[in-house]
Amino acid sequence: MNENKIADTYFRVKGNTSVVGNAVDDLRRPEHVTEWNYYYRNDKMARQQPVDFDELFDVKNHFYIGNYQQCINEAQKIKSSSSKVAVERDVFLYRAYIAQRKFRVVLDEINNSSPHSLQPLKMLADYFANPGRRDAIVSELRQATKHANSDNHNFLIVAATIFYHEKNLDQALRMLRNVDHLECLALTLQIYLKMDRLDLAKKELLTMQEKDDDATLTQLAQAWLNISTGGDKLQDAYYIFQDMIDKHSSTSMLLNGQATCFIGQARYEEAETVLQESLDKDSNNPDTLINMIVLYQHMGKPPEVTNRYLSQLKDSHLEHPFVKEYLEKETEFKILRKQYSTSA
Repeated sequence: MNENKIADTYFRVKGNTSVVGNAVDDLRRPEHVTEWNYYYRNDKMARQQPVDFDELFDVKNHFYIGNYQQCINEAQKIKSSSSKVAVERDVFLYRAYIAQRKFRVVLDEINNSSPHSLQPLKMLADYFANPGRRDAIVSELRQATKHANSDNHNFLIVAATIFYHEKNLDQALRMLRNVDHLECLALTLQIYLKMDRLDLAKKELLTMQEKDDDATLTQLAQAWLNISTGGDKLQDAYYIFQDMIDKHSSTSMLLNGQATCFIGQARYEEAETVLQESLDKDSNNPDTLINMIVLYQHMGKPPEVTNRYLSQLKDSHLEHPFVKEYLEKETEFKILRKQYSTSA
C-alpha cells in the first residue's frame, strides 16, 4: 500500500489522520505503515525443496521489509541466465528506486524497447514524479485496463496503487478481483482496511494463509489486521514486527509498525524509543515524522515540538496524503474562523 504502501507509494496504505488548523481532529491515530510488498520463505524449507529455490529471495525479502538500498545492491549482483528471472529482478530493482523516490532513474532507464513487464513501473514513476500530469496518466491507465491481462500481476498492482492514490478504492479493488497472487491479495486486504471493512479483510487473510501461511506478506497482513482490530491484538502485531526484525534487520517500516502498537497501548516512552531509532535510520521518513507528531500529541509535548515535524513534512513531502489533507483542513479552519469573526 505513500506508497508513498511499489511504495508509495509506493506500496503502502496509510491510516486516516486529519488535522484542523492548530486544533487536532484525528491526530491521535498513529500512522501505521502497511506496505504490501512482502514475501518470505523459511530457509530450511527452501533447502529441503530445491525445486522451489528462488534466486531472488534476498532481493524480494529486502524489498518487502523496506530495506530498499540493500534490495538494489542485491539485485545488481544477480546475473541470471533466465530471462524471466532477469526481468523479475529488474521489476524489484525499479520498485525499490520508486520507493526511494528516485523516479528519474526509472524514467530514464525504462524505454519503449524495455520488457513489457517493466512498462507499468515507468507509468507509476511518472505518476509520482509529475503531479501535474496525473489526470492524463490516469486517463491513459483507464485505457490500458481495458486490455489488461490478469496474469500481468505487476500491471495490476501498479494500476491498483494509482487508483488507490486517486481515492478510487472501488476501481482499485476491481483491478485485483479474482487474482490469486499473494501481493494482489495483500493489497486487496489493505484496501479493505482502508475502507474499515475488517470482515472482508479477514477473508482475504484466510485466503493468504491457505496459499502460504509462512510468507512474510501473510505474516505482515496478520499484523496489519491486528493493528486495525486493536486491543490485545496490538501485542500480537508487535511480536510479528519483532520477529521480522530478529530474522532480518530493523527498518523504518518495521519500527513504525512497532511504534503504532506501542501508541495504541499507551506505551509512549517505548514508542518514542523505536521512533528515535527510525529517525536515526532515515531522518526524513514521512511515516516516522507523522508518528512523532501523533506521539507527542499524546505525550502533551509543547506545540513547537510537533510543529517542527509538521514543517519538515510540508517542506519535503508536500504530496503526501497526510500533508495534503492537513493543508485542506487548515484552509477550511481559516475560512470558518474568518466567517465566525465577521459574524461576531
